[in-house]
This record gives sequence, C-alpha cells and structure tokens, in this order.
Amino acid sequence: MGAERMHAASAESTAIVDAVLDYSRRRMLAADVPLDKPQTPAELNRLVGATITDAGLGSQRALSVFEHILAPACLTTSHPLYLSFIPTAPTMAAIAFDLVVSASGLYGGSWLEGAGAVHAENEVLSFLAAEFGLPDTAGGVFVQGGTIGNLSALVAAREAAKAKLLEAGKELPRRWKIVCSVEAHSSNKSAAKVMDADVLLVPAGPDGVLRADAVREALAEHGDEICAVVATGGSTNFGIVDDIAGIAALKDEFDFWLHIDGAYGLTAMLAPEARGIFAGVERADSVIVDPHKWLFAPFDCCALIYRDPDAGRRAHTQHAEYLDTLTDGDDFSPSDYSIQLTRRPRGLPLWFSLATYGVTAYREAVSSTIALTKRIAAEIAARPELRLVRDPQLSVVVFERDGWERADYDRWSDELLDSQRAFVVPSSHAGRPNTRFAILNPLTTFEDLTGILDTMK
Repeated sequence: MGAERMHAASAESTAIVDAVLDYSRRRMLAADVPLDKPQTPAELNRLVGATITDAGLGSQRALSVFEHILAPACLTTSHPLYLSFIPTAPTMAAIAFDLVVSASGLYGGSWLEGAGAVHAENEVLSFLAAEFGLPDTAGGVFVQGGTIGNLSALVAAREAAKAKLLEAGKELPRRWKIVCSVEAHSSNKSAAKVMDADVLLVPAGPDGVLRADAVREALAEHGDEICAVVATGGSTNFGIVDDIAGIAALKDEFDFWLHIDGAYGLTAMLAPEARGIFAGVERADSVIVDPHKWLFAPFDCCALIYRDPDAGRRAHTQHAEYLDTLTDGDDFSPSDYSIQLTRRPRGLPLWFSLATYGVTAYREAVSSTIALTKRIAAEIAARPELRLVRDPQLSVVVFERDGWERADYDRWSDELLDSQRAFVVPSSHAGRPNTRFAILNPLTTFEDLTGILDTMK
C-alpha cells in the first residue's frame, strides 16, 4: 500500500498538491518577500530536528518546517536588493511554468520522448542565435549552468581540433591548450582541469579587456596545441567584455575554435544600445548565455549554442545498445549536444515567458538595468568618499569607500543583511578590498541603491 499511497491520486494526494500550490501562490505573489539569511548548522539542527523518519512527518508538518525554518535560512536570490554575485530575477510567467514542467512528467533528453518540449526549446535557441548573429543552422541545448556549458563547448572544440589534425596527417599534441584571459571565469579553468588540458592565461589590459594582440602571441607560439580561444562576453566581477571583434578577426590568420563565455553578459545584446560592444560574436564557433541570470528564467538554465551543431553532436553523442533507437536516426536529441544524458526541459520556462510577454518587454527590461547602472555609477563618482574601480560596461558597478579596510566592508555588509536592507558582499581587485552592485532585477530602484550608499559611514 505504501507505493500506491505515494503515487496514486487520492484525498491525501489532493491535500498535498493543494498545500504546495497554496504556498507557491502566496510566495510568488507576495509583495514583501524578505531577503532572509543563513543560520548555523547547530541552530538549524536545534530548530528542525529529525525530519526523515520511518513513519514520515506528513505533508502539513513537512511543509511547515520548510516554510518557517528552512526557507528563511536561504537567501532570496530574486530579491531586488540581492545585489551580490550575479542575481536571478525570473519573471512571474517563468516561475509559474517551472511548476508546469515538473508537474507534467516531461523528459527533455530526446526527440522521441519530448518532441514538443524540444521544439519549444529549439525555438528559443534559434531566437538567441539570431540575436547573436549566428547562422540559421546554429543550434544547441539548454544545460544546467555556465560551467557545464563551457565544458561541453570546450570538449567539442577539442574533438574538432583533433579531427582536423588527424585528417591532415599531423601528430596530436601531448596536451591540449585553451587560451583565455586572466580575468576569465573560473569555470573555464575548471573545464580545462576536467579535460586534462592546460590553460594559457593571457594578460588583459588595465581595463580588464582581453585584446587581439595578446591572443595572437599565444596562437603564434603554441599553434596546433591550442584547441580553443575563450573570449568573455561580460566578466562576473566587473561585467567587462573582451575585444571580441579583434579576437574573432584572428580567425583570418589562424585556424582556431572561438568560444564566447557570455554566461552573464551576452544577454545585453538584446538592448540596442549595447549591441556594438559585442561585435564579432557572429564569428563564434560556440557561445553560452545563462537565462537564469539576465534573461529572467529560474535556476538552473544555460543556453549552449554551436555554429555547427554537428560538431557538438560528434563530441557528445553517447552510444550504447539501449540507446540505439535514439542514436541510429537523425532526430534532434538535446542530450547529443552536451555531456549530460538525462535532462529536464529546462528551457521551457524561458520559452513560456518569452511567448507570454514578447521580446520587446525583454529588451526594455535589459535596457532599464543598464541605464540604472550608469545612473548609480555617476552618483558614486560624484560622492567624494567613494571611488569607481572601473567604469561599468554592462550592469555591474564596482567601487571603493576611501579609508575602508576589509573589516569595514565585512561589518557594513553584515549590518545590511542583518537589518534585511540588502545583500551586498565585499569583493576585491588587485589586492584591494571593494564592493559591487550586480544589477539585474528590473524592480531594483535608484533610491534603493542610493539608500545603501548612504549607509557607508
């Protein structure tokens, strides 16, 4: 009876679904969702007690434990005053449809099992590819996050480089090399470690931008050992965009795979005023962008797009007897384009949100956060006790308070969170402490930000 009880439609199941939907509705539509803050393990152990028992707590008590103890110990990353790391700000439509995806029993790994879901995801990927200037034949897959996206793209780059050398009758290098900026996201170094490849860290300019001359030197010196060059389309710490156009032009001199890590910043291409910053993306062999960042989708979602999807498929298709029915045909199966096999159709909440609100609303939302960033940067520059570390390009503004050491930033940050005013953590650059606003939520206001600045006494 236990298995039937857990899976069958019944009065108990109805009560569980009603309670969960009621909580979800209240949470989603609340106008005053708190930031919340973490608790110590000892405090959570004291408050929660044992929840996994032979008999079970029952849904009412389990939900109560989550709502009143566990959830308040988790930061609300979609809060307008969550301004650290890279926030998330999913639309109401995207959040709501995430429930539908889970409720519908959908599998998104193959066309055979999820054709409708894959069709919708592919429409979004085609829309993004067109925004980035990639050809109509470009395509890919939604994966968990930027780390998996970068790894999958770089594995495809390595396999493509290997095939070219073998076809030309050349010897394969003892170790492959990946070129990226010293300011590139750590996931690129992590991917190289997993691939047992070396990272060639090329120095960026004083402004944080990786330029073509530095990349040219690496390509000239290491030649066929390089399987990919990674350019950043909006660094996490500063929101800086590399000289993508200059680096892409090197493809006229050298044969290399160009990957754009645009996990955070590539979304800015939806804003007409920012498109010029990303010139050259149209020549990329692969790109990633995380919709759970600036494209207003729920965690966890990264769009991985290949100029030539077959390059991804050749690198990642898994072969096994039980998979023959999937791999022997020509169907577009998303699991063929990255390192995972099992996957949920995580692109559907973004599809539903885009279909609901339209692209224009997205363009306006992205433009509004860029405009707010410029406005608060000007305000910071005008305050004598504050100093911009770099002028912002996108929606991250990094600044210092004169005379403050790391302990001052720590104290100030803790007070902001304890008072539930904001989540703004210390950061650093070149050995100097600082702090930063990462602005992605259209509900964040100029008054919110100036109010935080006023507390830096």
